[in-house]
Amino acid sequence: MLGEAHRRRERGTDVVVGLVETHGREKTANLLEGLEILPRKEIHHRGLEFTELDIDGLVARAPEVAIVDELAHTNVPGSRNEKRWQDVEELLEAGIDVLSTVNVQHLESLNDVVERITGVTQRETVPDEVVRRAEQVELVDITPEALRRRLAHGNVYAAHKIDAALGNYFRVGNLTALRELALLWVADQVDVALQRYRHEQRITDTWETRERVVAAITGGPESETLIRRARRIALRAGAELLVVHVMRGDGLAGPSPEAVGRFRKIAEDLGATFHSVVGDDVPTALLEFARGVNATQLVLGTSRRSRLARAVDEGIGAAVIHDSGPIDVHMVTHDAARRGLRWKIGRNALSRSRQLAGWAAAVLLPSLTAALGLFWRDDVDYSTDLVGFLLATCVVALMGGLGPALFSAFLGAGLLNFFFTPPYYSLAVASPENVITLVAMVIVATIVALVVDRAARLGEQGARARTEAALLASYARTVLTSPFPLARLLEKVRENFGLESVALLERRAGGWERVACVGPRPCDEPDEADADVAVTSDIHLALRGRTLPASDQRVLEAAAGQALMALRQQRMAAETLDAQRKVETTELRTALLSAVGHDLRTPLTSIKAAIGSLRDPSLPLSTSDVSELMATVEESADRLNGLVDNLLDSSRLATGSVTPLLRPVSYYEAVAKALAGIEDRHAVTVDVDEHLPPVCADLGLLERAVANVVDNALRHGKGEVAVRASTHGSHAELRIVDHGPGLPKKTGDRIFTPFQRLGDRDATSGVGLGLSVAKGFTEAMGGEISAEDTPGGGLTIVISLPVHSAEETA
Repeated sequence: MLGEAHRRRERGTDVVVGLVETHGREKTANLLEGLEILPRKEIHHRGLEFTELDIDGLVARAPEVAIVDELAHTNVPGSRNEKRWQDVEELLEAGIDVLSTVNVQHLESLNDVVERITGVTQRETVPDEVVRRAEQVELVDITPEALRRRLAHGNVYAAHKIDAALGNYFRVGNLTALRELALLWVADQVDVALQRYRHEQRITDTWETRERVVAAITGGPESETLIRRARRIALRAGAELLVVHVMRGDGLAGPSPEAVGRFRKIAEDLGATFHSVVGDDVPTALLEFARGVNATQLVLGTSRRSRLARAVDEGIGAAVIHDSGPIDVHMVTHDAARRGLRWKIGRNALSRSRQLAGWAAAVLLPSLTAALGLFWRDDVDYSTDLVGFLLATCVVALMGGLGPALFSAFLGAGLLNFFFTPPYYSLAVASPENVITLVAMVIVATIVALVVDRAARLGEQGARARTEAALLASYARTVLTSPFPLARLLEKVRENFGLESVALLERRAGGWERVACVGPRPCDEPDEADADVAVTSDIHLALRGRTLPASDQRVLEAAAGQALMALRQQRMAAETLDAQRKVETTELRTALLSAVGHDLRTPLTSIKAAIGSLRDPSLPLSTSDVSELMATVEESADRLNGLVDNLLDSSRLATGSVTPLLRPVSYYEAVAKALAGIEDRHAVTVDVDEHLPPVCADLGLLERAVANVVDNALRHGKGEVAVRASTHGSHAELRIVDHGPGLPKKTGDRIFTPFQRLGDRDATSGVGLGLSVAKGFTEAMGGEISAEDTPGGGLTIVISLPVHSAEETA
């Protein structure tokens, strides 16, 4: 921003600095030299004095360009506006151009995403629309490594804040994610500018600047398949996915709002955007939408119409392909394709009570209609009687379905012919019109009854499908989340189907064996079951309690498959745990033997050699020689003592016998005690504030953890070791920094593995338990320990413990 200010000033532009925050950064302050700086406005709040942007002074000065830093800043209470971006809008309304800055984490639409990535809530935000209204948005990009180097060199923060910043907010992963967010946001801004330009210039042709896939759905049963297929196409192309539903203008046709809502949720769950457009000509409306969003690919489902119907009308897909132009069109097949209209007559889908009511109405309604017609014979004509019988037939069809409707049609036609058609009181048919009347009533009854029957069937199938889906989802969730998935799954099956017992049987050499079961009297063999579902030839799900209908077979087969999966998962988990224990035991035994064979033998050999020399009467020793040998014995004994202590501590951690006594502990106190037992204390620089809040820890365990880490840093580092402390949120962090060779790449947490020395095999490197013990003690106190690269080379070990609160003491 300041560089641009200097460039504009050199071109003769009148530039004034309204407000720039240097935050004590020398290089930033140097860039202000040569620029006119407007004095700030002083504001008093709660007895303190603050400075903010002087809007009135800047408007009175009326420069061509004003420099206003930190667009997302919240002004001090008492200022004219709550936010600085509102100050900037006042300047823009006054005709003053503004150069400003904003970090990606302060954009309002990204606030929740940034919080999930960094764990820090940004309280100062600016609406995206404010930034998008800028005539020019410039992305200032820098790699995470380069930014971390700037931090390490002190270009951003003071020295005492550098380590905490590098270890928390400014981690490489955080910076990489924020960088990608910035790039994507600016890319969207460029896309918005392009759309605005195309709209202003009335450009409707597709410009293939960015892959964009549009999936057109009807709201029918194939829509979910279509959305998921379009998602796969978009992923392969690295494209944005938009799902569109075209509604007819009359609002009379189309899927239910519930179905549209369901498909909207599916689209959003898959990362797509959902759109609804209105148009009576579906192909035209669809292509207009696709061209409007500059789509490059269009995904449609194949037609559900029959060949005869497509011969009359080519359909939406063919019309879209004909007029698509440069937009690629994908036709996706699905289960509902080319089904056309199907009439299926089978079991009546209506309930028994409704059928009985329909039969009763089939007798009563035509009879009532005939009685009313005879009562008003002199006042109504034949057409009114005919309409009455047709109405009765339709009502019966709606109530009872096809059977009662046909009976009502024939009965009504007979009564109409007998009482109201010449010759009266005779079933003779004297006119062709009477035959047509009978046929029409039968056709009306059949059509209405079929529609009712189909609706009832669809309702029944939908209810069953919803139930089955809910059951299957529940079974899958149980297998994935329950700590005892097999037993819980069988219990769910027993509850859902009202059974006495459910057993999973497996055929073995000696016959059938129950692998798992719930409920009383479980089956021992498949033949004993009231319902038997074969998962494989050797594994069966045996159910006892009642005979289940065939319609439940699909759900039971799915449940049996989930039971098999849970069984295999359970066995694999047991085998994995057993194998892991064996591997860990073998590794520990091998490492311990190696340690005992080398690291214990070395100090013992030194002690034995020194004592042997002291006891040898034939060996003349001076006082200095004796003193040197005694020092060797003492040093070797100390090494041996430290080694045994770490072995015992490691054993305690492995058996879970470490019970910390948590209380408020000062890092300053713990570091002082830890360094008291270290000989090379002069090589350690301590920068721990005595006034830092205490952490919740066990002083003895924390002292041992710090001592082990510092000892490791002194042995492997080069030069001085720094010990620093800082707070971050609800935790306080102790950082032990060395400038040694650091860690090999992809080492990760292996540095904290017992007996792990990462290639060191010299006699002074230790047994490899120091950091392992430090990790165990830290985690036992509810803290965390991690390893980081020191900027400029080296290793930094971070011990993080929760800050002790007053509530815990209470």
